[in-house]
Amino acid sequence: MSELLQNLLYGLRLLVDWRGLVEFLIITVVIYVGLSFIQGTTAMPILRGLAIAYVVGAVLANLFAFSVIGSLLRGALNGLLLALVVIFAPELRRAGEQLGRPGQLLRRPATLTAAGRTIDTIATTARRLSELRWGALIVLERNTGLGEYAETGTRLDALLSEQMLLNIFFPHAPLHDGAVIVQGERIVAAGCLLPLTENTHLGAHLGTRHRAAIGITERTDALCVVVSEENGQISIANNGRMVRNLDEEKLRKVLQVIYQPAQQRGRLRLVRGITSWLRDVGTWIRGGEARRHA
Repeated sequence: MSELLQNLLYGLRLLVDWRGLVEFLIITVVIYVGLSFIQGTTAMPILRGLAIAYVVGAVLANLFAFSVIGSLLRGALNGLLLALVVIFAPELRRAGEQLGRPGQLLRRPATLTAAGRTIDTIATTARRLSELRWGALIVLERNTGLGEYAETGTRLDALLSEQMLLNIFFPHAPLHDGAVIVQGERIVAAGCLLPLTENTHLGAHLGTRHRAAIGITERTDALCVVVSEENGQISIANNGRMVRNLDEEKLRKVLQVIYQPAQQRGRLRLVRGITSWLRDVGTWIRGGEARRHA
């Protein structure tokens, strides 16, 4: 009877542990999805500022026993939740509309992120530049900083858009001969000089733009999109190698696979860390169960 009771208590404790694990997973997914809806909007810095202010106030109140500040923070929490509903009303409305159209949400997941918007802009602009036969050289920064190359051109710090890129690469524009350096959703600089590749095995048919694209990807982890001025051909260089004869959709698919800016890679590492932790917890629980039955 005693052994049966012990087994029953162990099974109950195991069930509670699994429920807590599932509950933690659900909360994590809800928070991640909620943050993805406001990523790249003006609501994100507001939420970040409120969170920092509340955490700093709570730490000071606990560290120095500030009873008044602690009471104000506890009393303001309910009001803050109502204020967040008002502040994030446009984002909540947009989230509701997207949840009501799950098919559209599944078809275009990349457009919900800053990286997705950058990819769409680059692919669309490359197709337009190819149609116009305007040469272009667009460098997408990833982990390795490109500040030394940006200094060789003209600093812009402009929002990335198709119109801005078309204006830069207009054949009679003063900056059209150099490279554009893109960091996230910003154009850092234009008219930049890039190092040429030292690979002597490349064919003579590759011009200066293509050799510069390969050269920058040999020295950094950047991606480089090239549009030929002669035939309008779209190419992409990565890790010292070049893929040519791309159209808009092929370029978009390639970028969706290999383009991950530093901020997005940090989020992926966080997700992988949480997944690994959950896997370790599951292994520990199964190990405890095996030891119990041994």
